Amino acid sequence: MATGTNIKTFYNGSWHDGDLSVIKAADHGAWLGTTVFDGARMFNGLSPDLRSHCERINRSANALMITPTVETDEMVEMVREGLKTYDRDAAVYIRPMYWALAGDELGIVPLKDATGFAISLEQIPMAAPDAATTLTRTRFRRPVLEDNVVNAKAGCLYPNNARMMVEARSKGFGNALVADAMGNVAETASANVFMVKDGEVFTPIPNGTFLAGITRARHMKNMRADGIKVHEAVLSFDDFHAADEVFMSGNMMKVTPVKAFDDTQYQIGPVTRRAREMYWDWAESERS
Repeated sequence: MATGTNIKTFYNGSWHDGDLSVIKAADHGAWLGTTVFDGARMFNGLSPDLRSHCERINRSANALMITPTVETDEMVEMVREGLKTYDRDAAVYIRPMYWALAGDELGIVPLKDATGFAISLEQIPMAAPDAATTLTRTRFRRPVLEDNVVNAKAGCLYPNNARMMVEARSKGFGNALVADAMGNVAETASANVFMVKDGEVFTPIPNGTFLAGITRARHMKNMRADGIKVHEAVLSFDDFHAADEVFMSGNMMKVTPVKAFDDTQYQIGPVTRRAREMYWDWAESERS
């Protein structure tokens, strides 16, 4: 079942209306999980950082030993062609995808140059500025490179994220604040995370257990240009309990305020609001 509506699918060289079937039962990606994807957004007729997302899916494919088959510039043009079929004010989730078609003699290692490719476009509304969530701790942790492909945006990583989310929801919270293997905060179950203390911004330092997102980097650049001090640091759960503001950063909604972490309550503060305002201003400045 699709998440969004008004779906368009690029497959085998052309765009199709609807949620097209693209993976066969015997494809390596279907039975061994060799899939990668990326996510970009269109809103207000803008598709910020689209090229960066298309570049990253090719890096993810290489990390998962899948041969990428579409050059970045070509992929960007494919996406733009598909987006022309939507109304200018439509909010669209942009998802290019690769999967391995076949494996070696044992079936395990994906074969070189045997790669499926598709792009899925779905209308999914952007969240309202005050649409906040809540966080709690989870017993599940982020893996490390030695035991999983954390350097790729790979589908096989997401069942672990789903476990985190289900546990958080079972406790009455919207999302989970997740630890790395050392017990320090890494991110949430679905997005990167920032906290604010005394007007300065802190975010977990990338340590190879999570993807330091494209939108995360954009927020950091915007805030620093605005004179806000931004620190990448080793952060504990106690640091988040002591924070003045917390917000999540991801491609799907760009900025999601956090109003509680377990029994700690937060307001949607001025830095969170400013981060969102700056992102939209930056995106608009890129229209040309």
